[in-house]
Amino acid sequence: MLKRLKKIILFFVIGLVLIIFLVLGVEAIFKRETADLIYRETSTLPEANTVIILGASVHADGKLSPILKDRVDTAIRLFEAGKVKNFLVTGDHRSDDYNEVAAMVNYLEKKGIADSLITADHAGLDTYDSMYRAGKLFGVDNAVVVTQAFHLPRTLYIASKLNLDYTGFTADQRAYTTEYRLKQREKLANFKALWEVLLKKKPTTLKLRVH
Repeated sequence: MLKRLKKIILFFVIGLVLIIFLVLGVEAIFKRETADLIYRETSTLPEANTVIILGASVHADGKLSPILKDRVDTAIRLFEAGKVKNFLVTGDHRSDDYNEVAAMVNYLEKKGIADSLITADHAGLDTYDSMYRAGKLFGVDNAVVVTQAFHLPRTLYIASKLNLDYTGFTADQRAYTTEYRLKQREKLANFKALWEVLLKKKPTTLKLRVH
């Protein structure tokens, strides 16, 4: 009985170690393949037609979370520096009482960005859908994607596998209270992204306008 228990524990430990190596391996692949596409300094960023802002959580009063606010503020900064010409905001609007996209559009307009320069995708329900829809449905073939550094490798890996000419710019402007949890979730999300890319998954909806 004791020998059997030891074998079970040994197999469990070996399995756990293999899973850890697999998780770290996928993360390393994403980082290696996208490292040259990620920029942190405005001056070195190549110009692009569009800046894509990926959605994140919005408070009940419509106020942007710190992570999302930094993404939008960074995109505005790139626009003001002449690095991009227009905006595509993409996020979750799967219910009437939660709308990341409208919150971003309202914020941009309050900051003086003309409505004619903003395209809104209300069906960017996850990173894969946002990238797929941006390129295949909205016709954005040259863009810089703005999000936090921990999110960019997965985002740009997906874009590259969809044959999209996208670069990335880090939106990190502060320390986030949820950053550790998000980084851990990102490691698991990498597997989902790899699976979606391998399957050439279609997004949740292929409609161009959903709202």
